[in-house]
Amino acid sequence: MREEMTDEALMCAYRNGDAAAFEALFRRHRAPLFRYLLRQSAAGIAEELSQDCWSNVIRARGNYTVTAKFSTWLYRIAHNRLIDHYRAHERSALASYDDADALESALASAPDLAERQPDSQLDRKQLGKRLMHAIAGLPEPQRESFLMHVEGGLSVEEIGTATGVGRETAKSRLRYALAALRKCLREEID
Repeated sequence: MREEMTDEALMCAYRNGDAAAFEALFRRHRAPLFRYLLRQSAAGIAEELSQDCWSNVIRARGNYTVTAKFSTWLYRIAHNRLIDHYRAHERSALASYDDADALESALASAPDLAERQPDSQLDRKQLGKRLMHAIAGLPEPQRESFLMHVEGGLSVEEIGTATGVGRETAKSRLRYALAALRKCLREEID
């Protein structure tokens, strides 16, 4: 039953005292939110920020009203938490995208990785490493827009809402990010 409910309906149910509704939301969004944070900070920092985001959801449940998709609201919380963290730490805690542990955990989430042959696994690792490096090289606003779109499944309008910019700005950031990633990966192949 809960699997059929929208995120917004689940959050409203949670607001009204249904703790199981929160568990369903957490199961749906835990991994994508964590990956979004992981790709913009170190693993330990991402875990802390993720916990802070979910704590903010819990604290805000009594005042929750549906004004946007739940995922947009959640990623707005994450965006603000990242900004607060960067301000407090002067961005010194950014992750190294060459970090093998972070790369391994990101690649381990691929559903068919265990079934692949060793050569395919190596190719996938190398491609993943190049992609992570290319993402890390994006300007921050482009990287954030790209990750919200890919990890959070947010639309251009939702990215704009979550980051506090207009639709056209969000669209441009996403378009430039995609173009830069394509170019970088194309250069790697050539």
